[in-house]
Amino acid sequence: MTELADRRARLQEARLYLVCDLSPGGRALEDVLGPALAGGVDVVQLRDKRASAQELIAAAQVARRLCDETGALLIINDRPELVQAAGADGCHVGQDDMEPAAARERAGPAALVGQSTHFPDEVALAAEVDYIGVGPVYATPTKPGRHPVGVELVRFAAFHAPVPFFAIGGIDAGNVSEVLTAGANRIAVVRAIAEAADPAAAAAALRAALPAGARP
Repeated sequence: MTELADRRARLQEARLYLVCDLSPGGRALEDVLGPALAGGVDVVQLRDKRASAQELIAAAQVARRLCDETGALLIINDRPELVQAAGADGCHVGQDDMEPAAARERAGPAALVGQSTHFPDEVALAAEVDYIGVGPVYATPTKPGRHPVGVELVRFAAFHAPVPFFAIGGIDAGNVSEVLTAGANRIAVVRAIAEAADPAAAAAALRAALPAGARP
């Protein structure tokens, strides 16, 4: 199995995706990420638009070590040119960042490429990436100015997404059942884990609500 095929297989089994900056909830990355991974996170995306390349790579080294302990995938947001230097498994880009082919060229042929989607046509035409984020499902301060799409787009993605999708945006333990009922079997969260007093418990509660994947 090639490196890319292995990563895609692990992605297929992934259920819980954490997006966080370099100091989630104002805490050291290791203090949040370690417990979150132990609680059941399968994919970690480092997203910090204020961080320099050097800061992002240094944080990725910490995240890589922790991800390797549980077999989780590590994704870099917006910076495909840093994927290899960071030891990451792939990159994630927005609709307005760059074309997926350009991101894959910069990240390397073995890298995963993910993309954010907000409308039905973006979901249906996402065949050039390895996975998509669908949302924001609910209003979230992490995406100011972005109108929530509601569970309707999740329902559309459940039938039309050509690649694995993660519902994202304001999802937490209180509303995850609604997202799953709409057809999602993977979710991505930010505050629900990154700002939780107990990241391990928060991750475990979300993971318990999700269908079986890479872990029981």
